[in-house]
Amino acid sequence: MDKPLVECVPNFSEGRDRAKIEAIANAIRSVSGVVLLDVDPGYDTNRTVYTFVGTPQAVKYAALEAARAARAVIDMRVHHGEHPRMGALDVCPFVPVSGVSMDECVQLSKAFGEELAEEFGVPVFLYEKSASRLERQSLADIRAGEYEGLEAKLADPAWQPDYGPARFDPRWGATVTGAREFLIAYNINLNTKDKKLAHDIALSIREAGRSVKDAEGNTIRVPGLLRAVRAIGWYIDSYQCVQVSINLLDFHATPLYMVFDTVKKEAEARGLYVTGSELVGLIPLEAIRSCGRYYRRKMGKSPALSDHELVDLAVQTLGLRAVQPFDPEKKIIEWAIGEKKNLVSMDLRSFADTVSSDSPAPGGGSVAALAGALGAALAAMDANLTVGKKGYETVSEALSALGMKAQELKRALLDIVDEDTEAFNAVMEAMRLPKSSDAEKFARSAALEAAGKNAARVPMRTAGFCLETMKLCADAAKSGNVNSATDAATGCNMAHAGLLSAILNVRINIKTLSDEEFKAALRHECDALESQAVAIQQEMDTTISGIFND
Repeated sequence: MDKPLVECVPNFSEGRDRAKIEAIANAIRSVSGVVLLDVDPGYDTNRTVYTFVGTPQAVKYAALEAARAARAVIDMRVHHGEHPRMGALDVCPFVPVSGVSMDECVQLSKAFGEELAEEFGVPVFLYEKSASRLERQSLADIRAGEYEGLEAKLADPAWQPDYGPARFDPRWGATVTGAREFLIAYNINLNTKDKKLAHDIALSIREAGRSVKDAEGNTIRVPGLLRAVRAIGWYIDSYQCVQVSINLLDFHATPLYMVFDTVKKEAEARGLYVTGSELVGLIPLEAIRSCGRYYRRKMGKSPALSDHELVDLAVQTLGLRAVQPFDPEKKIIEWAIGEKKNLVSMDLRSFADTVSSDSPAPGGGSVAALAGALGAALAAMDANLTVGKKGYETVSEALSALGMKAQELKRALLDIVDEDTEAFNAVMEAMRLPKSSDAEKFARSAALEAAGKNAARVPMRTAGFCLETMKLCADAAKSGNVNSATDAATGCNMAHAGLLSAILNVRINIKTLSDEEFKAALRHECDALESQAVAIQQEMDTTISGIFND
């Protein structure tokens, strides 16, 4: 249930003219829904790498806006630099960060490439996960010959572009786009100044491995221990130690904790100790959250903790503050770009005072979502009080999964606390639109209908999440720690209250809508959720009665 976020890292062939570099940056900043995280120009390479993050469609629009700005200021006929390149927008990768699959990023890159080629009339090639054929997966292979050899390459039938004409555009060149995994730059510190030892470990762990001589004197390649890992050893004078410097190309294939533990094992085999590590740049939440879960499991405990608790455990175990400050709010992408949530950031007293004021929002919708979130928190609590306890070994795995699902629901419902109020405020804004002319009346009516539908969809989602929470609480009460069964029952009651309250908001919000089909569909969904909730509540009451009667 993580929010959909995509990273885009376009490389433009201009790294010297600050006005041109800033023009492209401003084009990216102009798009709502994206955050420009970094602008990294290189004078010698004459190339600038931009990094921005946002929702999938917003990221695509921002990439197109950046390309339009570059079209106006970059001329490849006069470009020279140390870095290989073949176009003004040389390469534009799309990277899934959270809530988005690789397949979705592949489709996003294809849509971007097609729109860019159609608008500019330039050749566009697909690479990495988006590649149309095996020989085009590698950026280096596509870029071979660079800009100077592009005209001849386009004349070769084997190198017809995926989009756009096979025609040389001397001002633009060609663009490569595609989807790839997130790259994590990660360094692990060792208690030595001997760079050779660090590099020896790097050769052992990196996927490419090392070259050795066999008994006959032939050179053979011995593969490394870890997939999707590149590594070298180097000495950092300011740290007074060596590091195994790692590029982790796919943290799903090889998690960060596996890299750390493997280097630790290899170091100990050489009489060395790992003294900490550092992350260079930003990291997706899931990459570090999975470390917290892994180390919780190693302790024999439930991994169903909150994100902040899991991150704290990972930071401590990996020693991420050993040589540099590590602020999760700035280093984790989703947290670094997260919007301030006014309501869920309040303390309990302030929230209650705000609800009790004479403002109509926050109101029942936000309170319903909060009730559901508290119910989910109690389901996770029951799981955490069960896993690792004697007598519950057979249900530990199932309760761990239940607890993690409860944490997902808790996060989703807490997001809705603010979202529900925002949806109500949008209705109020639509009501304030002018209505002097027929055109204004029509526009106001359309805006009210759209805002009203959204104001109904939000509590509808709340009700659905609350029903899922009730199911988790009922399961936790049946199979979890008997001493916390009443906590699970309280969670079920809270979620049930949230569900019923959310449904009240759905019914009142659809009352003024004109779309009868939409209204009927939501009424039917409300009826179904209420019926299912009654059955779960009865199941929970039976479970608790059985405990009291034992």
